[in-house]
Amino acid sequence: MTDRVELGLRANARQFGLLVGLNALVGAMVGLERSVLPLVGKTDFGLQTHFAILAFVLAFGAAKALTNLAAGELAERVGRKRLLVAGWIVALPVPLLIGFASSWWWIIAANVLLGVNQGLAWSMTVVMKIDLVGPHRRGLALGLNEAAGYLGVAAAAFASGVLAATYAPRTVIAIGAAVVAAAGLVITLFRVRDTGPHVAHEQRMHGDSGRARLRFRTAFTRASVSDPVLRACSQAGLVNNLNDALAWGLAPLFLAAHGATVEQIAAVAATYPVVWGAGQLVTGWLSDFVGRKPLIVAGMLVQALALVLLMLGGGGFALSLGAAALLGLGTAMVYPTLLAAVSDASRPQDRAPVIGIYRFWRDFGFVLGAVIAGFGADAASPSAAIAIVAGLTAASGLVVAATRWQAPRPERRPHEGHRLSLRTPA
Repeated sequence: MTDRVELGLRANARQFGLLVGLNALVGAMVGLERSVLPLVGKTDFGLQTHFAILAFVLAFGAAKALTNLAAGELAERVGRKRLLVAGWIVALPVPLLIGFASSWWWIIAANVLLGVNQGLAWSMTVVMKIDLVGPHRRGLALGLNEAAGYLGVAAAAFASGVLAATYAPRTVIAIGAAVVAAAGLVITLFRVRDTGPHVAHEQRMHGDSGRARLRFRTAFTRASVSDPVLRACSQAGLVNNLNDALAWGLAPLFLAAHGATVEQIAAVAATYPVVWGAGQLVTGWLSDFVGRKPLIVAGMLVQALALVLLMLGGGGFALSLGAAALLGLGTAMVYPTLLAAVSDASRPQDRAPVIGIYRFWRDFGFVLGAVIAGFGADAASPSAAIAIVAGLTAASGLVVAATRWQAPRPERRPHEGHRLSLRTPA
């Protein structure tokens, strides 16, 4: 006898809660690097240029973006749980590569694997939560998911930064990554259930379960170019992660160059994802009521303001801390809301591929961010690089503001008798 399949947060509270906790571990894997790895490139490996140091961010972003693209399509073929397990298996060599690195290329290789881990594991926790919760309170569900992930980033970033003041930074990262990867794999293997049945159930509720899924080329064109809402979301996601690449790779070097201690850098590096993570508990829920577009536009403009404050602060600790908090607030307004908007605009059987395509463009922002921040800082100055990214962020918000959002569609009652809203929040 099979378990009864129901949609909704309450009906799937146990699995949903497990996936929330698991995503905190996914976030912790990448958070371990955020405070200290750029400094390691300079002190342990003697790298002289910003672009050389930021090569690890570029490698991470390229690997994660391409993995997102593949994961969305593979999720429908091999199953969500199998990809989640694969993501944790790929993470297992990361601590060894970092701990025993004899050159910066080992670190870059570790971040290629870390990007694959994040692309598989984070993508699947996102998709599985959407599968479980159904069309109602999707913004709340994604807010909880992203909050857990980025609070995990923040906790690991702060802890690794504090411990790096006493112990060798690479040892801290390696031991932490080994513990997290092992825990994530064990929990996934023995506790997580696949959510494929929930997707099939929701599709039947839509009344078009016999319709074929979009082909990959069609889905890619739709999510990237032809659908105005998805196009706006994809470009906003890309620019948002330009900011994240800068905050991850360039900000610690910028602060260190102005005399900040490792503990101060850790505080700034952790403040950004703390506000980002905690804020999503509110913003994801709020987008279900006020609509997606207003939060996305406001969030991009707030991020641009934060970067201007970071630049004008000249590396001072107090202003940098304030800029990090403001950047986290703007990102919290945008991050779960973009995912919810993409989900709104996708049929259930097309959801995983379309989200994968959106996440491809979003995480390609790490690649462009590393290039812009690295070359900009080397050719001019870190402040100039920050100013360029701030301008791009503001322009991205204005693009979303100029996009005609999909009008709400009327509700209908499906034949199963469950009330299902098909409206798309504006």
